[in-house]
Amino acid sequence: MSSKKSAERSLESIARSERQRVAAEEGARAIADVERHAVDIRKNMARLRELREAREAADASLRASSPAPVPKKRKRKSPR
Repeated sequence: MSSKKSAERSLESIARSERQRVAAEEGARAIADVERHAVDIRKNMARLRELREAREAADASLRASSPAPVPKKRKRKSPR
């Protein structure tokens, strides 16, 4: 009993290979979309980091230029 593969592919094997091809294309598109989204997120994080660092630098220079606050003297309670 020897089984030889027929020269023609069955409809089922053609459909299966078509599904695999479509799934591979969709997978590649999905991966590319995820990578683009990750790049956008990294760009936004860099932009926000620059804004935060600029704000912190401005706050630090403002604190450095303003005089140090004079501590208030506390009044002592008189013993009764």
